[in-house]
This record gives sequence, structure tokens and C-alpha cells, in this order.
Amino acid sequence: MPLALIPWPSSVTPVDGPPLRPQPGTRREIAQRLAASAERLILEGHGPEGYQLIVSAAGVRIESSTAAGAFYAEQTLAQLVQVDADGPLLPAVEIRDVPRFGYRGVMLDVARHFHPVSTVEAVIDRAAALKLNALHLHLTDDQGWRLELASHPELAHSASGTSVGGDPGGFYTRAEYAGIVEYAAARHMIVVPEFDLPGHTHAVGLSHPELLADPVISEHVAEITEQYGGGGLPEQGVPYTAIAVGFSSLRADAPGLEPFLREVLGEIAAVTPGPYVHVGGDEALGTDPADFRAMIELATRIVAETGKTPLTWHEASVADLPRGTIGQYWGFRTGDHAERARAFADKGGRLILSPADAIYLDMKYDAETPIGLTWADGPTSVARSYDWDPAGVIPDLPEPAILGVEAPLWTETVRTLADIDLLMFPRIGSAAEAGWSPPAGSAERTWESFRERIAGLAEAWTEAGIGFHRADDIPWR
Repeated sequence: MPLALIPWPSSVTPVDGPPLRPQPGTRREIAQRLAASAERLILEGHGPEGYQLIVSAAGVRIESSTAAGAFYAEQTLAQLVQVDADGPLLPAVEIRDVPRFGYRGVMLDVARHFHPVSTVEAVIDRAAALKLNALHLHLTDDQGWRLELASHPELAHSASGTSVGGDPGGFYTRAEYAGIVEYAAARHMIVVPEFDLPGHTHAVGLSHPELLADPVISEHVAEITEQYGGGGLPEQGVPYTAIAVGFSSLRADAPGLEPFLREVLGEIAAVTPGPYVHVGGDEALGTDPADFRAMIELATRIVAETGKTPLTWHEASVADLPRGTIGQYWGFRTGDHAERARAFADKGGRLILSPADAIYLDMKYDAETPIGLTWADGPTSVARSYDWDPAGVIPDLPEPAILGVEAPLWTETVRTLADIDLLMFPRIGSAAEAGWSPPAGSAERTWESFRERIAGLAEAWTEAGIGFHRADDIPWR
């Protein structure tokens, strides 16, 4: 039976000799004590995030070239802690490890349902433990604006009072956002803020009606509103609490649009140390195509002028984007929007892969799951979440054009950290492995191995207070 390591390392070699027998404690406490007493070497050759970890009865040795590599060695160390009849132990083993992709993200939508700083920090802790290194915060949408800005405080003050279904809202102050960024950085994660435009902007119109077009009420919008409820049809100037998409848009001809975007995007870039600012670009279904291109070109140009790299959803590739713009693909594993996705690489950019029918964490596991949606080709079981490889999604896309992977968690039905845990775990392990581990089909990179390894983390998750989904096809122990 393979060791319960998620994501699976580059190489795992058993070492002759007895296991390491540490003093009792929780798994995290034991790992922290061992990491604190470990022999540590900073050596060239491990890369920006790689490491070597050696465990023997005599203790622990960690080699890395960076602090990030040492941090990831510590996460592996924590997963090695086992318990038998004689108490805790760690098997004697040598692990050499380096990630496959440089970007390994999780997205938390705080616009549909607002989540407090404590929940965001909990998500960061859970993600970092699985060697994810980016937190994408979806800060704005039709239902709310969740970041207070010095240049435009009216955005958060006017559009943060509610969430989906009329639930309570909220927003982050500049100080709270800075705290989130700092908390993530201490765990070697960047924060990627998103101001979704030109669609998904109904909330902007609550304080700036002059920038927003009238809602486009399509048959789809009416059907979704009737099916899911949560509020009425969108109405200009009224907070939106339902979950339909595609009805809102900024106005390309609004006289104050460019200065508004310069001030807002400029401030978002200024308070974010990471390299990316996400400007959305998806589901602008009611926006004239020429206006869509013009607004995406303006927003990405503004972001590039701040020194950040623009990041957009894959629909935005129809625009003339600054060279190097990153695209985020949210189609299915079959590459159903492959041409638009490849266009980013053609323009000198790269792709983050988020195939919705595998890696969208807000999908139900099965028909009995109490929360979640099913639009991404039905429910997504744990097995299906694992059944893909980044190199196989977009035909004819060379692997160097893939920046990495990201697992989005949209929150139309997600109100609490317990809800987040239920939908994240165990499928976040599939995403972590897709981003870090060798390609699917390599040694131990199979569903048969993964289901055994993920089962071995059940006790650690329970100990950490993570209420995960106990899928029937995993032999939990």
C-alpha cells in the first residue's frame, strides 16, 4: 500500500532501518517538532519549490534551495506521520520532489456568499498543506463588491449588504485584505484578486448606474431564476440575490469608464504584491461583441501598465490582449473551447486549466449531495475529478504553455467553512496532484493508488476538524 502522500512526490524510496518514533501528539504537533529539530541544508539544484526529505530513526534531514522548498518538505513530513499500536511513527524514507507546474491554485468566490477573514485563512491553510501556491479571490460579481477601496469606497459600501438568497453580506477593509495577503505569503501563496468585467457587474451599478447597461433578461436568466429562486429578476439599482448570469454589462460608451477602471484596477494592483490581476471576461452574454472586445482591451492594458500581468477567463482571447496575458480555461476536459484557449499561447501568454467537469469544487458529488450545482455535465465524483491530465485538455497545446491548474469554488450554495470543507475534500487532492505530481499514468499517478492514499489522510483531516465527503468508492480507514 503506498504512503498517504497527496500530491504524490517525484520519487519515494524506502530506506533500510527502523521507523522514526517521535513523542506523542497530534500529527501536526509531531510534524512541527520534527521540522524544528530537523537538520537543514540550503543547496543549489532543488529549484524554487523542490526539496529532498530524508527520514530515519535518527531524525529528519531537509534539503532545499529556498524557504518555499523547505516549507513543502514540512507538508510532506506531516503526511508521513502514522500511528500504530506502539504510538506515532514515520517510516524510514527518502523523498525527492519538484512540482510539475509553477501555478497551483484554488479560487474562493466571496461575491456570491461573503466569507470572513477567518474562513479565508482556513482555506489558505488547507490549500498550502497540499502544496497549492495561489489563492484566487473572486471579489466582485452581480451579487456584491467585497473589497473596500480608498479611491472608490462607495463600491463596497453600496454593494456589500447581501449575498445570494438575501443572506448577510460583508466586505474586506484594505487592512483586512493586506492581512490576507500577508497570511498567504507566510505559507508561500500569492493572492490573485479578481474584478470581473464587463459582465458580472450588476453590483457596480448600485453606486455607478451611469457605467452600467440595462439588464438583459434572456430566457435563460428567467429559467435559472425560476429554477433556483433566491431573489427576483435583476433590476437596475436593486441588490441582486439570485444566481443567474450573463445579464449585466458595463457600458463601453460610458464617459467615465476609463478613469474609473484606471483608479479601481490601479488600486487593486497597488495593494496586491503578487504578479497577477484578474479582470474576468466571462459570460458577458448581453454585451455587444465589439463593446466586449473594447472593454477587455482597455482593462488588460490598464493592468499591464501597472506592471502586473493581466489574467482573464478564456472567452477574452477574442480581444487584442497585451502580449503575455494569462488565460484561464473553464471549459470541459474535452477542450470544448480549445481554439480560444490556444489563442493565449499564440499571443505569448500561457494557460491556467480549470476544466469545470473535473476541477470545479462547487459541483455536487452525486444526486444526494446537500449543496452544490450540477451544470458541469452533471455531478463530479471524486473518481471523475481525478480522471484527467493537464496536457490532454487542449489539443496541440505544448506543455510549456501551461502555467498550471486551479480549482475554483463558486459559492452560490456555500455559506460556511463546513460547506467549503465538504465540497473541497477530498477533490482538492485531485487538483493538487494534477498541478504538482508527474503526469497521469506515471508510477502511483493512477486512480487505484490515489484512492488508497487519500483514504490514509482521513484521520489527519478528522484531527484537523475538516469535515470531508466520504465517497463510497474510497476505502476510508
